Amino acid sequence: MSKPSAAPPPPAANFVRNIVAEDLAAGTHQGRVATRFPPEPNGYLHIGHAKSICLNFGIARDFGGVCHMRFDDTNPTKEDTEYVDSILDAVTWLGFGWGEHLYYASDYFEKCYEYAEFLIRAGKAYVDSLSADEIRAYRGNLTEAGKPSPFRERSADENLELFRRMRAGEFPDGAHVLRAKIDMASPNMNLRDPALYRIRHHPHWRTGNSWCIYPMYDYAHAVSDAQEHITHSICTLEFEDHRPLYDWVVETCPVPSRPHQYEFARLNLTYTLMSKRKLLELVVGKHVDGWDDPRMPTIVGLRRRGFTPGALRLFCDRIGVSKSDSLIDVSVLEDCLRDDLNEHALRGIAVIDPVRLVIENFPADAAEICHAPNHPQQPELGSREVPLTRELWIEREDFMAEPVKGFFRLAPGAEVRLRYACVIRCTGFSADADGRVTEVRAEWYPDSRSGTPGADTYKVKGNIHWLSARHSAAVEVRIYDRLFKDPNPAAVDDFRTSLNPDSISIRHDSQVESALLRAAPGSHWQFERKGYFCADSRDSQAGKPVFNLAVTLKDSWQKR
Repeated sequence: MSKPSAAPPPPAANFVRNIVAEDLAAGTHQGRVATRFPPEPNGYLHIGHAKSICLNFGIARDFGGVCHMRFDDTNPTKEDTEYVDSILDAVTWLGFGWGEHLYYASDYFEKCYEYAEFLIRAGKAYVDSLSADEIRAYRGNLTEAGKPSPFRERSADENLELFRRMRAGEFPDGAHVLRAKIDMASPNMNLRDPALYRIRHHPHWRTGNSWCIYPMYDYAHAVSDAQEHITHSICTLEFEDHRPLYDWVVETCPVPSRPHQYEFARLNLTYTLMSKRKLLELVVGKHVDGWDDPRMPTIVGLRRRGFTPGALRLFCDRIGVSKSDSLIDVSVLEDCLRDDLNEHALRGIAVIDPVRLVIENFPADAAEICHAPNHPQQPELGSREVPLTRELWIEREDFMAEPVKGFFRLAPGAEVRLRYACVIRCTGFSADADGRVTEVRAEWYPDSRSGTPGADTYKVKGNIHWLSARHSAAVEVRIYDRLFKDPNPAAVDDFRTSLNPDSISIRHDSQVESALLRAAPGSHWQFERKGYFCADSRDSQAGKPVFNLAVTLKDSWQKR
């Protein structure tokens, strides 16, 4: 279990917030602030979207404005209500709400069509009958101007008739497109008569078969912002070259408002892919176990792994917002989770890779009751009983038959303190034919028990955790690592070649305190000396939790 997060610190200033503050001070937009978050419902949101969510909803919250939740549902061939539901859930889980402001680009399909007819009548748009390949060839390139389509000078009446027939479903997909008439010689490729509408004979998940032509994103996006009176349309930098087209739409069409677009650098994270297309390839190719695989950077995957809303909000605040692309080290994200869970996760004991320890001079049926704090920095949360018995479990890595220099844990003849209990000395061990240790033997010093007068006279360097074999239970524990070996998998020719074959390790014999068998799905725990773990929200069952490693206590990756 975990405690509710405390109030977050004030968000750091950035250039977008500064623009909003200056606009408010100047009375721009009549003192209004309206942002929007416009995802496409064609996949699950990832950590990069969390940055946009926190920015847009955070600005609205902090400047007394509103943030609209709007789906860009302009491509019915790739959209699904599953994605819509997951996106709404992700935004809510991150701690944000949209109130009455839930919209869809499809809400404005009729208005988009109305404006398209306006552009045709004004001589600002035309129906082009070139094929997609021909349009691409006519557009030119960065060093060569485009050339006009032979259909560019069709009359307004002819264009209007063709466009209406397109809407009526008289033509197959690809037969015609509606293009804006702007400038085929523009150095900005996006202004070389961009497509505004294409034919798609495919039912829409909201509008059914009402439409067989659909507006392109750049056009529908600008129209939707204007219809909703958005004041600050915040996009990532890849849309910077699209802004002149955005401005052309809102300045040329008779829209009710004139929003402005601002761009910021998208999130790039080491060892992580931020492409929905490539993430979909991982899912379809079964390289991961679905969109919510805890190794995925999707919000559902991070949530299942054990990341908290507070950690993601803290991360988005720490990395800031700028106009310069950069590659953020994933350790920054992991540090945010450590900081959040250190405050809120209760403590527990788990032995991940157990080996049996027998205290030979401890009474066979006895049990010494020791006490462990539920949270060392929050004494008001109390403590719990941890029985010490003759047979214990300890971590395999806490014993070395032939200790190396600097190893201060258990070894033949060495003494260590059992955390919260007493000091023991190793008297021997057993191993199988392969040399794998099967049992460690020791003796204990009763007068070294914690709280016993004079116990502090036992000076030992090692301090290890343990569990009573009689008072613990085996559970499944999943140890997760980075999904990719390369720090920038997006730059690899085939990102799949960079997959880390050791990104998951599953143990079925890990031992936990009996009380942890009641861990609720999704609850967070610090397993002492091991890391922060989360009871898997999908696979945990009553009395049979499955624990996922959310993050280690410190960054162990850099030490490899």
